[in-house]
Amino acid sequence: MPWQGISTYIILESMSIRTAVILIGFFFSWPALSSAQQQHYDTLHGGRVIVEKDARIDALAIKVKEYNDDLSRQPRQENGFRLMLLSTSDRNKVTRLRTRLLQLYPDQKLYTLFKSPYIKVKFGNFHDREEAERMRDEILAKGLVEGNIYIVPEKIEVSADKKSENGDSVAPKE
Repeated sequence: MPWQGISTYIILESMSIRTAVILIGFFFSWPALSSAQQQHYDTLHGGRVIVEKDARIDALAIKVKEYNDDLSRQPRQENGFRLMLLSTSDRNKVTRLRTRLLQLYPDQKLYTLFKSPYIKVKFGNFHDREEAERMRDEILAKGLVEGNIYIVPEKIEVSADKKSENGDSVAPKE
């Protein structure tokens, strides 16, 4: 029946494109519109739900909380400065310096790095350069190190009970 294709063409040609788009859109959206109007009713009136929970879920929640608490107490890293005190291949010199620094500054951290053939000794975790410069001047005044002490920018360790970047005190949660 060749006349069917022609009649469809004639009908579509006589309609405006806007009307044709609206009709086609309505045709394809009819199933969605008809199902949206259906109402669903609950078959239980005044019923109750009993939830049986596995005890392992509570145990897992406690372990996750403990793990997160431990993570919050660990030191985090941020940009700061350290003092490069010594770079030598003499182990005895490194040991003497470390011993003396640990006696004088037990609250400061010491870092010993071995990069063949040198042993490097770095000192402290300083947030700003001025703080590092004050400590450098103090160490030089005591004569603990021969030669220069360099201030090097590095990632430093910051414990959770220290001041945060915006100045708020951060204490570990119990």
